[in-house]
Amino acid sequence: MNVVEEIVILLGISLDIFGAMECQGSLVAKIEKKQLAIFSGILAAGQTIALSLGSISALLLCQREIQVQDVFLGQVIAAAIFLCLGLRLLMKAWKNEGIIERREETFDVRLFLRRYVHSVLFTMLTGFAMGFLGTPLAVQLLLVIILTMLAAIIGMYTGYRLGYEHKMKAYAMGGVLLIAGCVDVIVKYVI
Repeated sequence: MNVVEEIVILLGISLDIFGAMECQGSLVAKIEKKQLAIFSGILAAGQTIALSLGSISALLLCQREIQVQDVFLGQVIAAAIFLCLGLRLLMKAWKNEGIIERREETFDVRLFLRRYVHSVLFTMLTGFAMGFLGTPLAVQLLLVIILTMLAAIIGMYTGYRLGYEHKMKAYAMGGVLLIAGCVDVIVKYVI
């Protein structure tokens, strides 16, 4: 995969975090910049670890003597993972689950971390798929750090200023980007 394809996939994953942070931003009475910076750093670290674990797991599976059909199977699995992740985000956009918008004095870290665990698992699957495609891990990690921090900060401010209504658009766009990544993998590697 080239850098543009990696950006498309990782941006699709980051828009899931954007939507979750937008919901949190719609609830807080005041955004504490220091707390947001620390929290977005923690999110980026979690995404980095998950992506690394997924990618390294795929690389370890591919360590043995690889035959042509094994490479093809890995590429098909990668495309299926991107498709499933994209459909998951599209389903989240379609459901458009509302939240009760009430101001809270502090950021509810426990509630968000419970939701974030699911995102980490999906990021690990993304790393697994990218490992099957043989993408360099260093570029992936740099991109996921930048995109996660931007998604967290922009999502929080968007929710604070505009409410949580735009999360549906973020989920839909993330789903479309991941499905585009699936189509790209099919066209480039499978066909």
